[in-house]
Amino acid sequence: MQTETTTTPVLVKDPHTFAHPEEAVIKHLDLDLSVNFEKKILTGTARIQFERKGDASQIILDTRDLTIQKVLMNDAEKPLAFELGDTVPFLGRALVVNLTPETKFITIYYTTSPDAGALQWLSPEQTAGKKSPFLFTQSQAILARTWAPVQDSPGIRFTYSATIHVPKGLMAVMSAENPQQKSSDGIYHFKMPQPIPAYLLALAVGDFTFKPLDKRTGVYAEPVTLEKAAWEFVDLPKMVDAAEKLYGPYAWGQYDLIVLPPSFPFGGMENPRVTFATPTILAGDRSLTTLVAHELAHSWSGNLVTNATWNDFWMNEGFTVYFENRIMEALYGKDFSDMQSLLGFEDLKETIAELGDTSADTHVKLNLVNRDPDDGMNDVAYEKGHFLLLLMEQTFGREKFDVFLRNHFKNHAFQTITTEQFIEEYNHDLVAGDTAAAKKIDIERWIYGPGIPDNCPVIHSVRFEAVEKQVEAWKNGTAAAALNTKNYSTNEWLRFLRYLPSSLTEKQMKDLDDAFHFSKTGNSEILFCWLELVIANKYTINYPALKEFLFQVGRRKFVKPLYADLAKTPEGKILAKEIYAKARPNYHSITQATIDELLN
Repeated sequence: MQTETTTTPVLVKDPHTFAHPEEAVIKHLDLDLSVNFEKKILTGTARIQFERKGDASQIILDTRDLTIQKVLMNDAEKPLAFELGDTVPFLGRALVVNLTPETKFITIYYTTSPDAGALQWLSPEQTAGKKSPFLFTQSQAILARTWAPVQDSPGIRFTYSATIHVPKGLMAVMSAENPQQKSSDGIYHFKMPQPIPAYLLALAVGDFTFKPLDKRTGVYAEPVTLEKAAWEFVDLPKMVDAAEKLYGPYAWGQYDLIVLPPSFPFGGMENPRVTFATPTILAGDRSLTTLVAHELAHSWSGNLVTNATWNDFWMNEGFTVYFENRIMEALYGKDFSDMQSLLGFEDLKETIAELGDTSADTHVKLNLVNRDPDDGMNDVAYEKGHFLLLLMEQTFGREKFDVFLRNHFKNHAFQTITTEQFIEEYNHDLVAGDTAAAKKIDIERWIYGPGIPDNCPVIHSVRFEAVEKQVEAWKNGTAAAALNTKNYSTNEWLRFLRYLPSSLTEKQMKDLDDAFHFSKTGNSEILFCWLELVIANKYTINYPALKEFLFQVGRRKFVKPLYADLAKTPEGKILAKEIYAKARPNYHSITQATIDELLN
């Protein structure tokens, strides 16, 4: 696929940026930054090439907690006047740079804050190897502005290059063309020739090394983790091949993963060319690599074709969940992908129950004006969006729907898209006059209406039905150790745990843990489900395992529900605050903000 180095931003107002791209829009970013672990800051320059519309006299950038020393013009480095606007909650401050008719590019000298929201600084003790410090970024949704002055909107794409100075002995990778060996002088150079939105700007620095899986895939990890990670992700090349067969060529060259320390707040982050991944997927049995398929799918849905604003978040995630399940079906069969879909549907029902089935937050198209876009990052965008696409597949047929999606990715490559543009494309290219099919789906209801529509696809799983029979046998008196659970996959164990009664006796909890060793499993998904039962049934024997999990794991998907469950009782909330007081320094700022609000 041909890459493009220019793109036109979608002409839709993004409520989460101060920028006015219709006047002046960033086209290329060149960073030169030094990483200071002692002070927990990045310092250096951001050179910005831009496109000016008409006689625009200023360019407006997004910043948050950045110290701007000066702004210079062109190679002559003539000073330019600039001002920072008032601080707006979670948006930061507008950086307004006055332009002269001669201004071709600007160079901003700046320093980040030690508390920059995107930057997670880890001491050696917080890493797997315990010897060297570690830094990683998390720019999504609007945190890129905390470490670089940019136009921080998913609707604005730019190319970038960078020179990063790190302490000798450490390695650096970015969402760009990456080194595979350490530099002797601690200086690394990067280039991202394809245009990306700011939320895909990424950096990781630490004592890690690289191991290839094939000619275009590989794994970065700390030395003590590398072999385990490489073994876990052995199917990655097959996943890339399967994805390409479905929806067209992989457009980014190399596809690697880096396994980050446990404080990473998400399962994975789809940074182009190098997915940032949580170590919680290293189960030791290759059972949690669905997450890898999800992040790989983002190379098409999200990275290649991007939601124009965070109100259109489902355009990234709903498409990706659908694509992920198709990859897993291609590799492991329909039985496997059906289990994935059913677990996702359960998560969706639970999220909608929490939000309220008439809540506007259960709409696929969101309204996040005056709100942090992180508020919209829940299972509605992921799973309701996924089931809408699954309904389209079932209604029009897989063959026709696949052609539609391939054309979607091809026609919008390296561009952004709104929900409304997609609806227009859907009506023109997929419905194409088939009013009966359009009425059957009722896309407007799915996108602009609350809850789960009654025409939602129904998934059946023979393997889950077998699991449910085993749970029923246990409820009727069969000892846990006598149940037929041989060769259960992670999905089947999750169904087993979720299908158990919510109220269990201490004797029942002990019977289950003695038979299946849930409290000692290295599988984070299974352990998380078990710990939910531990809290619900006040099974204090396993509280040490609960505390250890919350101390070690910073993935928000896990820690938020566990703290929320603890906080439902007065004594539980006291325990939650005790654990959090010790665990909080290990969490990323995104997770900290969530738990701070939950426990206050």
